[in-house]
Amino acid sequence: MKAVLAGILCGLGSVSLAQSSGQSAAETHHYAIEIAGIRVGTMTAVRQPLADNRSTYTLISDVKVKLLVYTVTVYYKANTHFEGKKLIFSTVEAHTNRGNYASRTEWKGDHYVISADQYKYKRQATERNPIDYVLSSLYFTEPIGRSKVFSEYFGDYFQLSQTQAGTYRALLGDREDEYVYERGRLVKVIKHNAIKNFVLRLLD
Repeated sequence: MKAVLAGILCGLGSVSLAQSSGQSAAETHHYAIEIAGIRVGTMTAVRQPLADNRSTYTLISDVKVKLLVYTVTVYYKANTHFEGKKLIFSTVEAHTNRGNYASRTEWKGDHYVISADQYKYKRQATERNPIDYVLSSLYFTEPIGRSKVFSEYFGDYFQLSQTQAGTYRALLGDREDEYVYERGRLVKVIKHNAIKNFVLRLLD
């Protein structure tokens, strides 16, 4: 169970996407991370518009779960960079008591080079189509009209579907997340798991 929880916790975070012709104030959101109603950590997502229609996004999550005779700890940091509406590169680092892991997606002139080396998950791939919407953007914009979203962590696409007003399901293989919006703001994320669901709740 310790290994399973570490793998799930590594995938909690995401960063967001935006475009701006000039630098302006950062947008920040704070979330509580809960398991069975108990707060086990926090997540902070920051969107920073820059000059020249560029933008950077940073997410940091810090989680500690005490389970009987052991403790699972995960420190997660993700950075995503856009020029206009195009993903230029993203990096994801996860530091856990099961080891250190990383993912990277980078535009190389006419294609992306994708490398994901996470806990019990590896993927090496290329993608020729420009990526304009990433999983982390869900923390800042409701995915109205979107059918897929790129995950910086997994280096692959989740399929998106709207299940009811303001609620969306994201699927990648046997992984399922649920995103709940109120008046366009992401207020809750549910990461489904056979052992225990992980829930992120907006604090601000």
